Amino acid sequence: MYELSDFRKGLKVLIDNDPYTVIDFQHVKPGKGNQFTRTKLRNLLTGQNLERTFKSGERFQVPNVENKEMSYLYKDDNGFNFMDKSNYEQLLMTPDEVGEASNYLTENLEVVILLFNERAVAVDVPKAVNLKVAKTDPGVKGDRVTGATKQATLESGLVVNVPLHIAEGDLLRIDTTEGAYVERVNQK
Repeated sequence: MYELSDFRKGLKVLIDNDPYTVIDFQHVKPGKGNQFTRTKLRNLLTGQNLERTFKSGERFQVPNVENKEMSYLYKDDNGFNFMDKSNYEQLLMTPDEVGEASNYLTENLEVVILLFNERAVAVDVPKAVNLKVAKTDPGVKGDRVTGATKQATLESGLVVNVPLHIAEGDLLRIDTTEGAYVERVNQK
């Protein structure tokens, strides 16, 4: 059983028989009255967000979730295909199950698949991934000192704002929590 004091980002809890992950929380200690915690949760089955306030002392059950390390193989008409490296079993997930993680998937990327009652419900990607720029406008010479940005479409289809010196074919490190450009990576 979890208590409110155990809450942290990414914690998985069972609410109304559905598994949720804690996106954000805030412990509040008012001058009068009891403590409470404001939370933002995401349903692992439906992907819907839920904002709820819990009173101090409430307890939550631990959901039957398992993390399994897998490699992303490819996407086809049926969905996204992953492989368990230990026994070479393959797993197919729909675009709804993969969600926003699809913006960061590249061939052979190591990911963690979250299983609830032995059913794949979510994909956790690394905190940062390297993606190639597929399309972007060329930067204008002399415009580079201003700190201005332009949009670039990456190989996965994700569109991010990048500095003007970034060109097509550049390899960029992307923060997966914010979906933002971090730096250009030297290619070897």
